[in-house]
Amino acid sequence: MNKLKQKWGITSNWQLFIILVVFSVNGSLAVKLAQPLTHFIGVDRETASPWLYWPVRVMLIFPIYQFLLVIVGTLFGQHQFFWKMEKKMLKRIGFKRFFKDEEK
Repeated sequence: MNKLKQKWGITSNWQLFIILVVFSVNGSLAVKLAQPLTHFIGVDRETASPWLYWPVRVMLIFPIYQFLLVIVGTLFGQHQFFWKMEKKMLKRIGFKRFFKDEEK
């Protein structure tokens, strides 16, 4: 756990615990929210082919997860940590130009 705390730049076990809880809650929430969205766009598990349903669902879960990560992190008092992590992820997937004036 010390390597993880050092990598993330945190010092307390309590903060590590909260961060892990946020990841758990956020993942579950993203998966839960993807279901009504797939239904809304007309892709249901019962009527659509699994070859269509699962890729669409996964493609919905990813942005939902990213969007909710900062919100859930903020609710748990870890906004700074999760905003920093979110910027890093956005830079990796091609939105680097939006954060070019900031330091790494």
